[in-house]
Amino acid sequence: MVDSPCVKICELDQDGVCVGCGRTRAEIAGWMSMSDAEKAQVVERADKRKRAMSASDKSKLQPLIASSE
Repeated sequence: MVDSPCVKICELDQDGVCVGCGRTRAEIAGWMSMSDAEKAQVVERADKRKRAMSASDKSKLQPLIASSE
């Protein structure tokens, strides 16, 4: 059994990706009908998306941090 990556922060960004778990709208909608192998792939992709979002957020904040020092 593959646990859902849901962290109860259900908000989609402008690209249709949940900012809480990193899944797309389609992945969220199809979760219950996916096999464990499919769910594992979704979890892996969602984790990569979350890391990319986090890195993007940090790069956006960097100029703000530098200007306040």
